[in-house]
Amino acid sequence: MPRVVTSRGSNNGRVDVSDSASISSGIAERYATAVFEIAKEGGQLSELEANLDDLSAALDESADLRDLLTSPVYTRTQQGDAIGAIAQKMGLIQPLHNVLLLMASKRRLFVVPQMVTRLREMIAEDKGEVTADVVTAKELTPAQASELAETLKAKVGQDVKINTTVDESLIGGLVVKVGSKMIDTSIRSKLLSLQNAMKEVG
Repeated sequence: MPRVVTSRGSNNGRVDVSDSASISSGIAERYATAVFEIAKEGGQLSELEANLDDLSAALDESADLRDLLTSPVYTRTQQGDAIGAIAQKMGLIQPLHNVLLLMASKRRLFVVPQMVTRLREMIAEDKGEVTADVVTAKELTPAQASELAETLKAKVGQDVKINTTVDESLIGGLVVKVGSKMIDTSIRSKLLSLQNAMKEVG
């Protein structure tokens, strides 16, 4: 949940963080919809899904790529040239490639992670799946991921596509988010809850 910056009065020029997040979400939604519709019409959804996996992995692994998307130091031309070269090297389908170039020209690359998330959701919905975002202390094996998907499928009544992220600071267990529902079994989370409870008692 975004942190809300409260302000007194309505004309002091301060921006509510929740409003900013909502604006970014709206921008990401528009670009995601454009890519999805063109890819679907061209029968490229499976290729788009593979592209999103590659792009997500690159965002996780490359601080330079994350910096390219968000740093004001780069000009529009520099961002466009760089993201175009990256898209070419990764073999991204043309609709995704074109939208990334458009986003660079409009200084909108900072919403790429949100666009990727929304595109995943759209593809999952189209396939009759739901998407589960899973955070684990260690990378899941294919067998573990499959078992988790089956467990969640039994719970939600639909096929589940899992997006995994490794957070080594988790002491154990995993954190699963399906839609707006959070399923948290991490030991760290339980310890933090206990610490907070103890502070309140003290």
